[in-house]
Amino acid sequence: MLNIGVLNRGIVIDHIKVGGAMKIYTYLNLENMDCSVAIIKNARSNKMGKKDIIKIEGMLDGINLDMLGVLDHKITINIIDNGVIIEKKNPQLPEYVENILKCKNPRCITSIEQGLPHRFKLIDKENGMYRCVYCEMSSKGEKL
Repeated sequence: MLNIGVLNRGIVIDHIKVGGAMKIYTYLNLENMDCSVAIIKNARSNKMGKKDIIKIEGMLDGINLDMLGVLDHKITINIIDNGVIIEKKNPQLPEYVENILKCKNPRCITSIEQGLPHRFKLIDKENGMYRCVYCEMSSKGEKL
């Protein structure tokens, strides 16, 4: 059995769908952050069968929970301090997201004005559907 050390201080992103850890790693821009990151793929899980896990050493802030909610609102975020879980979070689908989803409508102003932020409003919580605030094109939240 694989043994990854216990975090003294940091964040553990747990219950990630198998294969989703690398997508979260990329979305969170972890490759450009000055912290140690462990990615565990295909870990055994009583709840899910198999799952991915990301451990981020030393970081307690700077994680965009809105982004994680759009990717997968069923993941668990554990905040670790002194080797103990001090807080558990389950990200929710945010009401509005900016620069997480990209509008796919070629006529949308975001396609023409490159610096304009991509903004979406949640329109269907059950199905994770968002609508562009500029052109009203619907988009499903990114799924892992």
